[in-house]
Amino acid sequence: MSSASNTAPALPVMETLQGYWRQMKPGEKRLILTTSVLLLIALIWLLALAPALKTLSQAPEQHRRLDAQIQAMQSMRTEAKALQNQPKLGLEEAQKALQSSVTQRFGPSPNSAQLNIAGERATLTLKNAQPKELAAWLTQARVNARALPSEVKLSRSAGVSTSTNSPGWDGSLVLNLPRK
Repeated sequence: MSSASNTAPALPVMETLQGYWRQMKPGEKRLILTTSVLLLIALIWLLALAPALKTLSQAPEQHRRLDAQIQAMQSMRTEAKALQNQPKLGLEEAQKALQSSVTQRFGPSPNSAQLNIAGERATLTLKNAQPKELAAWLTQARVNARALPSEVKLSRSAGVSTSTNSPGWDGSLVLNLPRK
């Protein structure tokens, strides 16, 4: 088949539309052209300009968020480098640092936290430990004693702390200490 037969059905439609166009008054033609131009402008606005303007208006907020993320990552990088540059710590020194951090954060009473050290592993048993104190102790244990958690089994306490009126954590943490 030739291409002329493919376009054949379109020709009568075009001829019919051209016939209607010729019969219209100039005012009707102007109204249809104006409506067509307005529809074309609305289509361009919806498909091209509105999304671009929306992206442009959101750019400053996205830029601020990305700057904050970059700053946080640089802070973490600095902290990681500082941790890497710390001098090596012996097992005895790590054990002493860990024991003093438990006493410092949770108090001398074995009722809230008890530390058992066996070689390169230390187990901290907690009773109603406050989340902020636990987080601060974990940071201190990582930095001062180079201890890294290997097992954590915690659950919310049934009791409420008298000092904060909030439940704490019960359970145990197993930490690995630096090797000899």
